[in-house]
Amino acid sequence: MPDSQHPPTDASELPTLAIVGVPMDLGQARRGVDMGPSAVRYAGLAQRLEGLGYSVEEAGDITVPVRDTLSPAGGVDYLPEVVRVCEAVFERARELMGNGRLPIFLGGDHSIALGTIAGATSMSKCGVLWVDAHGDFNTPQTSPSGNVHGMPLAALCGLGDDKMVNLGGTGAKLRPDQVVAIGIRDLDRQERTALVEHGMTLYTMRDIDEKGIARVTHDALDQLGRYGRYDRLHVSLDMDSLDPTEAPGVGTPVAGGLSYREAHLLMEVVAEDGRLGSLDVVEINPILDQRNETARLAVELVASLMGNSIL
Repeated sequence: MPDSQHPPTDASELPTLAIVGVPMDLGQARRGVDMGPSAVRYAGLAQRLEGLGYSVEEAGDITVPVRDTLSPAGGVDYLPEVVRVCEAVFERARELMGNGRLPIFLGGDHSIALGTIAGATSMSKCGVLWVDAHGDFNTPQTSPSGNVHGMPLAALCGLGDDKMVNLGGTGAKLRPDQVVAIGIRDLDRQERTALVEHGMTLYTMRDIDEKGIARVTHDALDQLGRYGRYDRLHVSLDMDSLDPTEAPGVGTPVAGGLSYREAHLLMEVVAEDGRLGSLDVVEINPILDQRNETARLAVELVASLMGNSIL
């Protein structure tokens, strides 16, 4: 059962939240992830956050080309369309954050992070928590599948196709020491090599098993400058970071992921840090789900990230 609702502080001090859907299904092969934003809205995200004392604005959806009108080849053939959508996401993120909103972007596949993170890092000194089973550190040259949702973190760090790297401005949007990945357990061979070579901090599921999620999260926040290095954090939450028994409605499930309580504790510790400035929640595929269970879990995790607590 979800925890009781408790406003985290005086409602007048809370940021206004803006919910934006990005029904992107061009970055990966399995159909259905474009329905993710609708599933999360249907699961009651806005109402849940309003119950915590927030003002919530429904900011609509970013327009995404209908996949059936494009080439059936998929993969990197969709790269121009993915980049155009992510440029719109970038502009929306800047607009909302410039107006003092805390944007919550609902995917869609993880390629949307090209726009959400480029937007967030353009507005402030921003560290990134990448919560995912995968590294998403491939390029068109190294990717076994050619699927763009496996490339955004590499592109944000300046690797890969120029159209992705230069989205929202020329060059990399992140340094490797500006991002910490949590929940990693499935890396391609060349991707693993690239992550090590670039010094990316990864907390794998083995690290979580050995140290516990609380210590891992505190260590990640310390690396991202709890004491002044970065004044804002962006959380990029891929629902396949959770174990498939908890979140069955994802396109690339990997056994051995975060448990229900580990995921909530991660969100709770980040909430206590107080620097959250933007968020994306991605890879929910209602076609593969069971009674909208994954979307409902996403709503509860966002509530924890926004300060919901037991006491």
